[in-house]
Amino acid sequence: MFLKEVFTFPIIARLAFIWLVASLFLFSDSIFIESTLSNTMAITVFFIILITIIIASYGAVAQADKLANLLGEPYGTLILTLSIVSIEVVLIAAMMLGPTELPSIGKDSIFSVMMIIMNLVIGLCILVGSAKHKEQNYNGSGALTYIAMISILGGFALILPNYIIGNGSGEFSFAQAMTIATLILLIYAQFLKYQMTDYRHLYVQPESPHIITASSQTTNPKDEDLPISSNAVSSSRLVVYFRVFLLFLMILPIVLLSHDMATIVDFGIRKASLPPALGGVLIAIIVFIPESMTALNAALNNEFQRTINLCHGAFVSTVGLTVPTILFIGLLTSKTVRFGLNSTELVLFLLTLFLSLITFHGKRTSPILGMLHLALFALFILLLFNP
Repeated sequence: MFLKEVFTFPIIARLAFIWLVASLFLFSDSIFIESTLSNTMAITVFFIILITIIIASYGAVAQADKLANLLGEPYGTLILTLSIVSIEVVLIAAMMLGPTELPSIGKDSIFSVMMIIMNLVIGLCILVGSAKHKEQNYNGSGALTYIAMISILGGFALILPNYIIGNGSGEFSFAQAMTIATLILLIYAQFLKYQMTDYRHLYVQPESPHIITASSQTTNPKDEDLPISSNAVSSSRLVVYFRVFLLFLMILPIVLLSHDMATIVDFGIRKASLPPALGGVLIAIIVFIPESMTALNAALNNEFQRTINLCHGAFVSTVGLTVPTILFIGLLTSKTVRFGLNSTELVLFLLTLFLSLITFHGKRTSPILGMLHLALFALFILLLFNP
């Protein structure tokens, strides 16, 4: 029965562990994370929560990957991306709603995601993929739509605040925050609609000429005419529903643990006198490790379009969901929200955007460009600690 294939022992064991840890912190009334928390206890609690979040994230990715195989592209990638980004949005919102004022946490997180996903992960994927498959094909038109979305949404959220009056210091006024949040949501929703309907073909891996064979051409035409039983359709739908349910069960403990994680990260940054922007970097790294591994695996499997869908789609979704969420939270709670990039971040943003445009203006990857993406990420890390 298909239930045995869905609810396997490893999945049940994973769920039992992450829900046990989440329940302990949920019902402990936060006794481990008071202001009197010692350094040793803080480190212990941090690693317990971190390990639990990573285990839960990998579980969520596994289920999203199964859904990707069941539903096909780009639906499967969208489910995976939205699952991961929703975790990130919850973590950022939790840190913003914490006791410490963190007006730039949204900007720091979005910028960190851009540097990690669009430089580190993309650079590694290009180099790893080219080492095994040389130049790899992708859909150039689809890749450029991602670049266009990143340019406009990123420009609205991260560049515009520095060149308007607003409330000063890179803050939007009430009218500006409402309008920009609504615009970003509408643009992102329409982009998803196009991606899943009329323009779906732009986000599907193009076939390489060398893999088109006579056998591949003669085995498919009849397949569409084969009758599919109603029982098979019903079972397939049930499998999708159960996979979605498991995905929810994997993500929810991350939501429950997010506030504790935010408090511990804030405690550690203050104690160690580290750059405040490090909080956003840690969130991005923790949340996007599973998706990064999936993108690398896609590059190794010569599915570079899926790598693009995962990486660029992750950043588009990050901006499309994080910016409106943070702006609305700021308006509802009167929290200060600043999205404007500083001069160094602006240079890195524009360099990343320009390099990405060069990298994906054609239809094949180049390992030289992958190396340049990694160099940009190395510069980002240097300037984070030595501005």
